[in-house]
Amino acid sequence: MAGLTADELTNGKVIGVFGGTFDPPHLGHLILASEAAEQLGLETILWVPTRQPPHKLTRRITPIEIRLQLLEAALAGDDRFLISRVEIDRSPPYYAVETLRLLKVQQPGVQFAYLMGGDSLHDLPNWRSPIELAAQCIFLGVYRRPNDAVNLADLESRIPGVAEKIAWINAPLIDISSSMVREKARSGGVYRYYVPEGVARLIAHYHLYQENHV
Repeated sequence: MAGLTADELTNGKVIGVFGGTFDPPHLGHLILASEAAEQLGLETILWVPTRQPPHKLTRRITPIEIRLQLLEAALAGDDRFLISRVEIDRSPPYYAVETLRLLKVQQPGVQFAYLMGGDSLHDLPNWRSPIELAAQCIFLGVYRRPNDAVNLADLESRIPGVAEKIAWINAPLIDISSSMVREKARSGGVYRYYVPEGVARLIAHYHLYQENHV
């Protein structure tokens, strides 16, 4: 599927769906989303912040209202990027397959490309209803990283039809993670080069990621 754009695949509108905790959003998120938009020909990337990810139930998460402010600050000025409340205005648990179902109801006639990392693709058989999830997407935009090892034959045997849906996204390897930013903020380190300026200001304003942060 490499080299094909959304329009060539569907002759219609395709929206990228980029889900995550975004606690906080950082430059790596933005670069990956921008590369996905350019390489896959997506006019819009829908950022879907989750209120409480099912695999992070034991970690303290910054309140969603503040994470929304962080995300709004990170995405300011780029018309390709929009924020969805689809995982905010409903009760948990939050699974990608259910999010895609709701998005299809909210935006009939629109096709969706679900964006994920190679590690998530490797783990996809363990997600909730992976066969349905793959069927709901026109394709899966997967960020290719040097150390990602995905056995496509095994993946196809467990999720029939998924291999032909994969569209690889090549992006610079940006070694930034939200946990790295949180640790730098907690320890008094310099994190302002890891996040957009507006995000850095909000982290400082709310004293986020300190022992007694909100």
